[in-house]
Amino acid sequence: MRPHETGRSSTSTTFVVKRAYAAAETTDGLRVLVDALWPRGLSKDAAKIDLWLKAVAPSTALRKWFGHDPERWDDFRRKYFDELAHNDDAVSELRSLGKRGRVTLLFAAKDVDHNNAVALHGFLTSGRRDR
Repeated sequence: MRPHETGRSSTSTTFVVKRAYAAAETTDGLRVLVDALWPRGLSKDAAKIDLWLKAVAPSTALRKWFGHDPERWDDFRRKYFDELAHNDDAVSELRSLGKRGRVTLLFAAKDVDHNNAVALHGFLTSGRRDR
């Protein structure tokens, strides 16, 4: 899997997206789980997660509605971006962590292209500001 990666030249911030089940690498930087649920069957030792930021995950209602259906992807992103725009604390925390170095956004979904971490990555790197 090739992670979604971006860097901001002005702040040297880098966010990377990776499945939580993939092996941890020294280049991952800070490993942040951005799912509301812990990855099924993954031990805490094996996960090597530095921070579990449940507050940045989509709401339960949105997560269940989406159900990882690629046909709902565009609507999911729009609705999730709206949630993120009203989630100042969690988004600000991630941006702050990103200013210190690489942050790997971890997710458990099987679909590496249509999941909340990919959407979150897009939100963080789009230049959108919290409310």
